[in-house]
Amino acid sequence: MTYTDEEICTQFGEDPHSYQGAVSPPIYQTSLFTFRNFKEFTEAQKLERKNYVYSRGVNPTVNILEKKLAALEKGEECKCFSSGMGAISAVFFTLLNSGDHVVLINNIYGPTTQLIDYLSKFNISYSFVDHHLTNFHEMIQDNTKMIYVESPGTMLMKVVNLQEITQLAKAKGIITAIDNTWSTPIFQKPLTLGFDLSIHSLTKYIGGHSDVVGGAVVGNYDLVDEIFQYGYQLNGAVLGAHDSYLINRGLRTLPIRLKQHQENALKVIDYLSTKREIARIYHPSLEEKENPFLKNQMKGYSGLLSFELKGANFESVSRFIDALTLFKIGVSWGGYESLVNSPVKGDNEQQLIESGISPGLIRLSIGLEGAELQINDLEKAFQQLK
Repeated sequence: MTYTDEEICTQFGEDPHSYQGAVSPPIYQTSLFTFRNFKEFTEAQKLERKNYVYSRGVNPTVNILEKKLAALEKGEECKCFSSGMGAISAVFFTLLNSGDHVVLINNIYGPTTQLIDYLSKFNISYSFVDHHLTNFHEMIQDNTKMIYVESPGTMLMKVVNLQEITQLAKAKGIITAIDNTWSTPIFQKPLTLGFDLSIHSLTKYIGGHSDVVGGAVVGNYDLVDEIFQYGYQLNGAVLGAHDSYLINRGLRTLPIRLKQHQENALKVIDYLSTKREIARIYHPSLEEKENPFLKNQMKGYSGLLSFELKGANFESVSRFIDALTLFKIGVSWGGYESLVNSPVKGDNEQQLIESGISPGLIRLSIGLEGAELQINDLEKAFQQLK
């Protein structure tokens, strides 16, 4: 049976008759599960990744969320974690061995690059490829075990041709994994484009309310089960039942929230395009002509964007950001609220330039307050620059 994304987000994987007709599934806030006799207990332990024995393994509340996410991504299996980095760490820990090489494509989330760099102590090496896939084929080595992608990428929101990557990877037997947090499975389904694993920070759009931290890995059964057995259970990045309940509650409204995030963001982009103080705006919606593959790769665009102030530095960026009142200053993104941030710190401008990022870059997470309010707030900041 085929389900729409809306059906999956609202009702898939739930059975109200199993919990006294409650329209909202209960929170199984328990660390362990007891058994009627010792034989039943020992049999359950033999398949602890399937049976409810201890909540470091499986938990009914978490299972509901995992079923929904697997269905949304068109994957066979999902495992949830206590953070996005917990999910990413489990993938690397499970699938990489000493001597392996990883290809990182596009601008990658900072802590992810820090983690893969740290793994050099275990003789794991890596190479970077830009969003143009420049020298992509040449970067593949005999010991390349994994290709890890972000699309859209961190900070500059650049997109890459996912099918071009998976075609080469499959021909060479290389595992492919993508951070799909920016788009969520509503706007992009990488597994249908050939990726082996799709990873999420559930903290962002899927949770949607800036009140919970979580992560997830979705893929085929065998690969996710291996990650479950080693990277999850042995590292212990367990997502709790109450956090799972909050994320599942956020998931119910994900399709409609993303539509509003997109609508607000496109209006804000139209406004920003009129400002002479801006050198460039970064958002995948502005790259459709130069990247025709986007038509089949993405079904929509979320509300995370960035722009460059002309000739800006730490002082002018600070002045602009401090003039905002609706946009709150903070890390993360994807919640109901509008947020602003910048990678410039006052002592890293040269480092940013060397990495291809302008010291005048400002990132906006466009929330749900409405484009008119957001534009009015931004206008105050532009007036402050003058």
